[in-house]
Amino acid sequence: MSDPASGKGLVPEGNLTERASRYKRDFWEEENLKFGEPWYRLEKSARIISRLAAGRECTLLDVGCGPATLMRLLPANVHYYGIDIAIHDPAPNLMEADLVESEIAFGGQRFDLITALGVFEYIGQAQSRKFSEIARILNPGGRFVVTYTNFGHRKRRIYEAFSNVQPLDSFRQDLRRYFNIDKSFPASHNWKHSQPSRQLVKAVNMQVSLNIPVVSPALAVDYFFVCSAR
Repeated sequence: MSDPASGKGLVPEGNLTERASRYKRDFWEEENLKFGEPWYRLEKSARIISRLAAGRECTLLDVGCGPATLMRLLPANVHYYGIDIAIHDPAPNLMEADLVESEIAFGGQRFDLITALGVFEYIGQAQSRKFSEIARILNPGGRFVVTYTNFGHRKRRIYEAFSNVQPLDSFRQDLRRYFNIDKSFPASHNWKHSQPSRQLVKAVNMQVSLNIPVVSPALAVDYFFVCSAR
C-alpha cells in the first residue's frame, strides 16, 4: 500500500470514514502492480534500514509490502518478511491479510525491524489498534520505521483511497502511546505534494534528513518516524 509518486489519481477530501471498507483486495490487487519498481521514498527507506541493521543479522517485517519491492533493496543480513492485502507472488516469507480487519502478525514471530511505509493513511479508524499490534511483535531493542503524509503541505492533496487523514501532530501523539520516537524528519521536500521525481531534487532530498523551520511544515511531503519499543 503506497501513494503514487506522481500524485496522479489524487482527489479532494471526501467522506473518509467509508474508504477503509471500500478499497479492499480487488482494488489493491491491481493498484500494487504500479509499485514493482523502486521509487524515491522506498530507496531512502532502504538506506535508513541498512543503517539501523548495521551489518547485523536481523529480521524485518514490511507491513503493507505491496509487491515486496523493498526486499530487493536490502542487504543480505536483513531477512525480509512482508504482509499485505494482496500478494501477487506467494512465498514463505510473504503473507496475505487484510491489515485493517486482521491482526498484524506473522505466524507468532517477532521482529528486529518493522516498517510501515505509506500505510497508515489507509487504515481508517484502526490506527491505535494497529500500533498496539505492531508493538507486540517488535523485539526488545528493535526499531519501528513508519511514514506518514504531511497534510499541512502548502498544497495538500488527498489520494482517493486515503481513509485516515489527520494533522501530523495527532499522528505523532498517538504513536507516542506505544513507542518512543527516537527520530522524526521529512522524507522529502517538494513544491508539489508528491514524491520527488526529478533527479536533482531526488539526489538533494536523499542526503537531507533535517527538519527545516518554516520550510518543512509547508513543503515536507511526508515524514519518517524511527521508533523503539516503550
